[in-house]
Amino acid sequence: MFGLSELAIILIVVIAVLAARKLPELTRSAGKSARILKAEAREMKDGEREPERDREGPRVIRGEAVRREATADGGDGGPAAGERGVPRG
Repeated sequence: MFGLSELAIILIVVIAVLAARKLPELTRSAGKSARILKAEAREMKDGEREPERDREGPRVIRGEAVRREATADGGDGGPAAGERGVPRG
């Protein structure tokens, strides 16, 4: 009859034949997972090298307020009263 090693080989072959359709998808997802893990590990290592002052909090960038120019009819350039759902009178 069959020994343990022969049964293991037959089982591996049967699994490989039945899973042949899913094998490329599984290897692709395993590769993506490995790349993500590698990138995260690299980012953590680089984060340890940064000075402490960069990790204090979010950086605020000051800017200027931009105002709309007034239109010829004296409005602010926004939608007309009828367009906002307010009846014109």
